[in-house]
This record gives sequence, structure tokens and C-alpha cells, in this order.
Amino acid sequence: MEQRGEKSIDNRSLSRTIAHALRHQPGRYGLELDEEGWVPVADLLRALRQHRASWRDLREEDLEAMMASAEKQRYELRDGKIRALYGHSLPRRLPKPEATPPEILYHGTSSEALPAIRQEGLKPMRRQYVHLSTDTATARQVGRRRTHRPVILVVRAREASEQGIRFYRGNDQTWLADAIPPAFIHFPSTKADPDPNP
Repeated sequence: MEQRGEKSIDNRSLSRTIAHALRHQPGRYGLELDEEGWVPVADLLRALRQHRASWRDLREEDLEAMMASAEKQRYELRDGKIRALYGHSLPRRLPKPEATPPEILYHGTSSEALPAIRQEGLKPMRRQYVHLSTDTATARQVGRRRTHRPVILVVRAREASEQGIRFYRGNDQTWLADAIPPAFIHFPSTKADPDPNP
């Protein structure tokens, strides 16, 4: 929790609210994202001050402190604007520059989702892109949002990229893809063996 004089800011709550505003429902906050997902910091601050009374004195420095305290890099600040780096569920897809992924990436999911993934591969579902992790710890953390015992899938990302699957960099721990066909996914052999790298 960030402290400034008499005021304290719950960075987790602030980050969640910003994620909702920049990834999912900007209109609810009176915000309009540009074609790359950017919004003026001044507009976001105004929306946040109206959203919660305890944030009425919120400043750009508070956003920077929240970003610095986070485990993951979720937002980008530049030239008086801010945007979410990934996780959007907006109807209009935000463009990302293509990039060559690492050899291997990981995806955390539930055992209930495995039959559909084995048949159809990984799809964005309610998001704009499939989210992949650079390490099993991050994939496990993401998978735990859906289940207590996540299954970690290994994705042969470089091979998929060489076969025409498009990848985009989210941040240091997250990569994005349009979709991953089952041919590039290594599935665990049994439910008792859910994680290739525990």
C-alpha cells in the first residue's frame, strides 16, 4: 500500500480498476482508447478521481508508483498517455507488432479444458489474443485463476512461428498469439502429471 502524507493508496485495487478501464470497459469510465489502446493520463486520472472518493487527489506519480510495485508489467506510460499492454477484451482488436517468440512458451489451464484444446488448440476465447508465459511459474499463476490444480501446456512457439503462426510480445513474461493449433502443443500424458516443470 502506497502512503503519501495522510493518504494511502491500495495499489492492487488501483491496478484492478485501471485494468477494467483500459482492457475491458473504457466507455464505462468515459474513456476512449486510440487505435493502439492509448488514453491520455489526464483523462484516466479524472475518471479514477470520479470513480472513488479516496482517489480524488490521485496524480500521475501514484500511477508510476503502482506500476513500479507490481510483479508484472501490465501498463505502459509514454508522452502523457497510458495503455494496457495485454489482456484486452474489447470488440475492436488492438494491433500489435509481430515478433519472433522464444523456442518454448507455456500456458496454464484447467484439466476440464484439455479435451477442447486437444481438438481445437488454444484460442483467444473472450480475449483478443491467446496469452502465453515465458516460464512455468507465471503459467501456473495464470492457471490458478481457473483451478486449484492448473495443467501446464508446453507450446513449441518458435516452430509455430516458423510455420506461420503470428506472435506478439506482451511484456517480459507474456507473449500473445492469434491461436495455437494442437500440433504445436505438448500435452501432459496423465492428469496425475499436470506440470512438466513443477
